[in-house]
Amino acid sequence: MTDEELTSKLSDRDESALGELESKYGNYCMSVAMNILRNRSDAEETANDAYFAAWNSIGQNRPDDLKTYMAALTRNAALDNWRRAHAQKRGSGHVELLLEELSDVAASNAPLEKLGDMIAFRETFNEFLGKLKPEQRRIFLLRYWYMDKIEEISEKLGISENKVKVSLHRTRNKLKKLLEKEGLL
Repeated sequence: MTDEELTSKLSDRDESALGELESKYGNYCMSVAMNILRNRSDAEETANDAYFAAWNSIGQNRPDDLKTYMAALTRNAALDNWRRAHAQKRGSGHVELLLEELSDVAASNAPLEKLGDMIAFRETFNEFLGKLKPEQRRIFLLRYWYMDKIEEISEKLGISENKVKVSLHRTRNKLKKLLEKEGLL
């Protein structure tokens, strides 16, 4: 079944679409959730939350890319579940480490107050990603979108952990300079 057919079934509230959605994107959603939560049962619950979110939202939205849409729904649900689970536990976990790595780039004295600022930020960020070399972009997205560990990225791409770390450091610095130049930091 094509994504367009699946989206239409979801829009029409055809319950068989949920089974099709899980069949087509279940492993992918589990992978996204596992990278964040590192717990199979939590990841399964999160994937189910993502299917439910798709069921509730696709009538209003018709995503251009269903796979990417499901990844975003799963990622958001996983981060929400992670935050709930760790609300009382502030340790040196995986997600805290990622947030700490990006803190210099994301730090700002003035919050983004206007929709225009948010749109400018998104456009600048997307343009920045588009200008990166493919390997740099993949490393950056594996780390900060999919939340892979350094070792996992190294293994997936067949490069040294040191190369991954250096690439991430340089990419964060480039992003910070660009955001400062554009007045978004």
